[in-house]
Amino acid sequence: MRVRALTATNDFSFGQGSDNYLVDSRAAVAQEVQTTLLLFQGEWFLDTTVGVPWFTQVAGVGTIPIYDQVIKQAIQNVQGVTGIANYSSTLNRASRALTVSATIDTQFGITQFQVEIPAVSLS
Repeated sequence: MRVRALTATNDFSFGQGSDNYLVDSRAAVAQEVQTTLLLFQGEWFLDTTVGVPWFTQVAGVGTIPIYDQVIKQAIQNVQGVTGIANYSSTLNRASRALTVSATIDTQFGITQFQVEIPAVSLS
């Protein structure tokens, strides 16, 4: 697995040669999970099946009982993820942001991540 590393502002990193890439590592898998969770399903024209079905299965009224299952399934579908050891999500109703934190098992070892998905409408 080889992915271009992202900067703190989620832009591709350039100018450091091979240091711009995460290769066969827990960090590479964690970054792939984070970018998957920030991607709306159907948004990427090369593969419209990747991402999270935010509009169809997560956002909206009455989705709180099921949205964690949908997000966990999206995490499990990421290449390199072998399992989810620990998972939690927190909805900030004031900002409508959803924070997802997890410890995942990868083919390269265990790693943790946290991602904030802005302006999710759940109730």
